[in-house]
Amino acid sequence: MTDNTSDRWKVAAQAIVDAGMAPYAVGDTLIGILQELMDDEQADFIKVFSENPSLNLEQIKEKSGLEEEAILKLLDSLMYGGVVVGTTSKKTGMKVYRLLGPVPGLFEYTNLRGETDDKHKRLARLFEKLADERRQVAQENYDAFSEAAKGIPPLVRIVPVEEEIEGAGDKIMPVEEVSGIIDKFDDVTLAHCYCRHAKDLLDRSCKVTDERLNCILLGKSARFAAEYKFGKAVTREEAKKALTKAADEGLVHKAFHIHLSKDLDEEAICNCCKCCCGPFQSYHSGMSRYHCYSNYLAEVDIDTCTACEECVELCPVDAIEMVDMAASVKKDVCIGCGVCAHQCAEESIQLLRTESRNVYLPLKRVNA
Repeated sequence: MTDNTSDRWKVAAQAIVDAGMAPYAVGDTLIGILQELMDDEQADFIKVFSENPSLNLEQIKEKSGLEEEAILKLLDSLMYGGVVVGTTSKKTGMKVYRLLGPVPGLFEYTNLRGETDDKHKRLARLFEKLADERRQVAQENYDAFSEAAKGIPPLVRIVPVEEEIEGAGDKIMPVEEVSGIIDKFDDVTLAHCYCRHAKDLLDRSCKVTDERLNCILLGKSARFAAEYKFGKAVTREEAKKALTKAADEGLVHKAFHIHLSKDLDEEAICNCCKCCCGPFQSYHSGMSRYHCYSNYLAEVDIDTCTACEECVELCPVDAIEMVDMAASVKKDVCIGCGVCAHQCAEESIQLLRTESRNVYLPLKRVNA
């Protein structure tokens, strides 16, 4: 690359990093990802988001100096490429365009369509390399990364397997039931699980499920995803069927909220496994902490537990251990997903409702 070309991509990569929530190095790997997703003109254009990752059309006009027609053409191509997301507020009618960070962001939209061509295989390898680089930096700077992680809000809210919270009466809020979340929205889109698809591209397919269409987008995110062919608009009932299958296969329901605030609406529901899920993998590999909200805690009836250890294997955060020939839950680690309870053949595990819990599992040391 010439100096000018190099500068273009470094500036574009820095804008992408600044738009995200997690620190990533502006280096050859990230630039390689961007060069698979954008051309030179698009890379130059996204500089308009350098100081603010979310802009409306008038702000983009002012910052870019381009004519509206040219701007809209660029934005449309970037939205189709999964680099920018554009959503319209129902209250104001104003459309806002948001530049995506590396992960979460570009990684998810790269894989939502389930594309398997050479480009997407290259991207999968590049994203894996990017994760390995960040993992190495996190381990080499363990204290600094651990401290910085404390200031990042929880990424998700765990929604328990619905069958395991029935009978709790008025204590259960509709939004604590995954079907209740679906019922809040008129727009629902079903897409490929981006984590499992990335593993497929790396020839390391999921050990838990063969299903791939179980990423659910809601509201504005659903409308955008359907419009730009990242997924297919479905009925609420179709979405609920996907959720039921996910629960029966031992997957964890995770609700993603707008701006990571559990006081705002949900925008997606993921159905996650230990072997593929990005956040679970990042935690176990020593790349990042695991942080979530939960309102439930698993409890074992030791009198009926047969010590089969299935729950130990299934728990996505290793919150269950065997003590005196019975399963025992580490309460400060349990995320209250209900997978153990739903899969226990003896029904020896139940979910107990708690106050809202902020479950924080610190960065692991893996190279010590």
